[in-house]
Amino acid sequence: MPLRHILPFLLLAVLFSCSSKEQKITMPPAEVTDFVVESKTIPVVYDFVGFAQSSHPVEIRARVEGYLDKIAYQEGHVVLQGDLLFQLDPKQYQAKVEEAKGEVLRQQAILENAKLTVNRLQPLYEKKAASKKDLDNAIANQMASEAALQTAKAQLLEAEINLGYTTIVSPITGASDKAKFREGALINPGQNTLMTTISVLDPIWVYFTVSDNDILRVRTHTTNETILLPKEDNYTVEALMSDGSVFPNKGKVDYSSPTYDQSTGTLQVRAVFPNPKGDLLPGQFVRVKVYGVERPHAIYVPRRALMQKKGGMFVWMINKDGEAQAQDVSTAEWYGDYQIITNGLKPGDRIIVDGINKVRQGMPVKVVGPWTPSQKSDTKSSSSLG
Repeated sequence: MPLRHILPFLLLAVLFSCSSKEQKITMPPAEVTDFVVESKTIPVVYDFVGFAQSSHPVEIRARVEGYLDKIAYQEGHVVLQGDLLFQLDPKQYQAKVEEAKGEVLRQQAILENAKLTVNRLQPLYEKKAASKKDLDNAIANQMASEAALQTAKAQLLEAEINLGYTTIVSPITGASDKAKFREGALINPGQNTLMTTISVLDPIWVYFTVSDNDILRVRTHTTNETILLPKEDNYTVEALMSDGSVFPNKGKVDYSSPTYDQSTGTLQVRAVFPNPKGDLLPGQFVRVKVYGVERPHAIYVPRRALMQKKGGMFVWMINKDGEAQAQDVSTAEWYGDYQIITNGLKPGDRIIVDGINKVRQGMPVKVVGPWTPSQKSDTKSSSSLG
């Protein structure tokens, strides 16, 4: 092909190449928001599932046999200490009380006669008008009468106690369960004749379990001083209801089992909550958040800045030349809108938050402002425990 035909094509190729280079150079940088990495001590919150239980449940059982005459309380309502719950037929026990009273009076009369006999024989014996044997027998009869009177009084007391057992009152103030028997039923004392249950609601207990693996992990972090436990186990506990609302009163951990449950490999822990309005009921399931643990010198970034790749996570950093640079990171638990970083970043590093989908390795970026968390952010660290 003649040279004059080749030159136009060469000229077009040169012009196109220059145009492409000029367009690449003049491409505007991606607009992003940034976050400056810092280090500070932050709280760590552990999540569990728990259930409520009365701090003082009392099983109401009959202590004497009798027919149930009356159910005197409103089932399911709060009863006060001393309120009448059940009334058993008292007639047979009233009769026993009267019988025991009569026996006391009879023994009192016998004792009085024995005392008179001793008083008569004493001067006669001194005058040698009565034998020593007669006086000794009279004194023995007096002592036997005194013992019989004591026995009769004890039987009267027992009869009165049994009569009192026919009136069953609440030993505590609490929420009442339904009655297990209806009027007219024959009630027998024993373990199989539960009549109802009264449960104290204020305070109320919340139980939750912690696995063996989780406890060992916490101990490892504590040994490495990556987390700090509260002094004297002063943990604060928060309960979340099934609808997500927060129970208004905070609880305190007051018990942890000294042994593991072999069937589940977990340790049971209990928190006590003030419950003046009875909002938490025994048997109710709640989400438990335990506060008091801290992570010192923690490095964290906004959660939305993290990118997933095969084999782990990474963030886009802004290097000293104002260009995007991928940085691999290792993560721990989250902290509100943030994620704890255990490796890969240091205080002072600048990372990209908004606009990460627009950047590529080495691309220049324009920071239009710092990233700000949402107003509803719950800035509390959450662990995967539980």
